[in-house]
Amino acid sequence: MNPAILKTLQRGVVIPACPLALTSNRKLDERRQRALFRYYLAAGAGGLAVGVHTTQFAIRNPKFGLFQPVLELAIEEMDKARKMAGAEIVRIAGVCGRTRQAVAEAGFIRGAGYHAALLNLGAMQSDSEAALIEHCRQIARIIPLFGFYLNPAIGGRLLPYSFWQKFAEIENVVAIKIAPFNRYQTLDVVRAIAEGGRGDIALYTGNDDTIIIDLLSSYRFHAGARPVERRIVGGLLGQWAVWTRKAVAMLEQCHQTYPRGATIPSQLIRAAAEVTDVNAAIFDAANDFRGCIPGIHEILRRQGLLKGIWCLNPKETLSPGQRAEIERIYAAYPHLSDDTFVRQHLDEWLR
Repeated sequence: MNPAILKTLQRGVVIPACPLALTSNRKLDERRQRALFRYYLAAGAGGLAVGVHTTQFAIRNPKFGLFQPVLELAIEEMDKARKMAGAEIVRIAGVCGRTRQAVAEAGFIRGAGYHAALLNLGAMQSDSEAALIEHCRQIARIIPLFGFYLNPAIGGRLLPYSFWQKFAEIENVVAIKIAPFNRYQTLDVVRAIAEGGRGDIALYTGNDDTIIIDLLSSYRFHAGARPVERRIVGGLLGQWAVWTRKAVAMLEQCHQTYPRGATIPSQLIRAAAEVTDVNAAIFDAANDFRGCIPGIHEILRRQGLLKGIWCLNPKETLSPGQRAEIERIYAAYPHLSDDTFVRQHLDEWLR
């Protein structure tokens, strides 16, 4: 990995998990897809993650044939942003499936210009731990790995401490997205990386239910006799696919707070609970996250970035009562929204 990209990743940035923009007949809406990428980059995101859960895994289905087009659009927009701003953007693409499929996807994204693969192991639910590690090693020979502990409720599998201990031995691992939505499992990852002495692996929260607490927490373990302190430096999040401008400001506040070693400001603790409440509505926690992607779409639709909340699967839509919950959090937490920022720039992003 380019040292400048690695340094950015290790510093910690906002990486939205990018949604898919569709027309009413469920075809790619290229104009609005580009607008979404432009919005995230203008909002200050330090990277984009494409071809991930929020982009809908079904883009890989030959029936839709959207994996390559969407990932190439993202590269085009990141190239334009880099030329205009002079700053490199961390480019992450999802890699899924069993080894044959994952190897093919890894080869494509490397050739397309992505920096790392967010490796989803959901297709290997019954494989042994040794088989999982060998799978990871094969992908790591092609492209740097962004490990991924995906919430089992949305297709992931349990990955114990012993897995992460072996995963940390793979030289080409550069980061891990920790997203089990579970404190015990989150600690398994951080402890394995700390005790393995891999200070170069950047830890990112994917725990949309506890974003700010993850970013403010200090984790201390021992590597042999030596105490080791690790922290989660950034986020790769579906929640950060909405209200991204405010997410960038929030991460910066966490970065400024953490090194001081002082008492965490009460407003950050309050914001932590508010963001969790917001996420519960958008991600449809009350219904086992069935309305997660449509909930993200609904926020973007209200802002004018998307035309509708359509998903590739017509049955994937808001759950009963979810729209009312989204209206509630919109009214309760106007300070977390970046609607004004979007209104000011929407026309230029849609050109």
